[in-house]
Amino acid sequence: MSQDLEKFGMPEEELFAPVDHSDLESEKITAPRYSYWHSVFRVFFKKKINIIVLAILGVLIAFTYLYPLFVEYDKFGNLMDATTKHLSPSAAIERLGMSIHWILGTGAAGQSTFDAVWFGSRISISLAFICAAINLSVGVVVGSIWGFSKKVDVFMQEVYNILANIPYILLIAVMVMLFKAGFWTMVLALTITGWLSIAYFIRTQVVIIRDREYNLASKCLGTSTIKIALKNILPFMTSVIVTLAATEIPSYISYEVFLAYIGMGMSDMSLGRLIYESESAMLTPGWQFEFWSPVVVASIITIVLYVVGQNLGDASDPRTHM
Repeated sequence: MSQDLEKFGMPEEELFAPVDHSDLESEKITAPRYSYWHSVFRVFFKKKINIIVLAILGVLIAFTYLYPLFVEYDKFGNLMDATTKHLSPSAAIERLGMSIHWILGTGAAGQSTFDAVWFGSRISISLAFICAAINLSVGVVVGSIWGFSKKVDVFMQEVYNILANIPYILLIAVMVMLFKAGFWTMVLALTITGWLSIAYFIRTQVVIIRDREYNLASKCLGTSTIKIALKNILPFMTSVIVTLAATEIPSYISYEVFLAYIGMGMSDMSLGRLIYESESAMLTPGWQFEFWSPVVVASIITIVLYVVGQNLGDASDPRTHM
């Protein structure tokens, strides 16, 4: 053996040196890092229709929030000029000149219908986003705790049985009558019980997964109910929450338009208010653009928001990442 070692010209210590071993190093996973949201957007943008709809949404948002910043909208700017009132697009361009302001004609006060639509859209979309953010935040958190804690479940079931049976439109109407019919009054009316149905839906989803092994193990280790609900359950419900947002945001625009149309909406010049004030123009020859312009814009906004949210919800389902 010693002769064999002498062949290599190396001492025995170098040929048979101990190798360091680390338990942490042996547990390392050498697979590529997985990014959940990167995978979501990869699946989402794989469909060309999503890119098209997202581009349409971008144009709508740009006109809603950027266009009003560069335009001064004065509803009564042409009030004293009777020749500018109720003009069709062609008549408005002929009378007032070729401009983007007159491509949808003029209204009852000679104002630009195009400008009015986008100023109204800013109010309606802002209302929808704020209401959805409040209702989803409260509903998801309360629903998670409601579904995981049996003590909370007993109390919340009674609360739900009472409040859920109050007609939603009637409650909104009462709120509008009690307070000034403004933007924040409408936000309060749409959120005072709007979170409850979301919370109940989330509670149902949580009940399905709360008794899985990893949740029972966390509970045995002394983890609090709130932490288990927020850390163990909510991450698995991302697709459900995104899908909820896809239906909630357009619904608030629809609520606002409907309430304004029946005379219980905001005093602000929202899309619903525009439709309400131009109702008489619907059947008058040459005046139809005043009514149909806000109706069409409101419909396009709600449809595009729903499609984008629904497809994003589908893409956020982990089963579509395989």
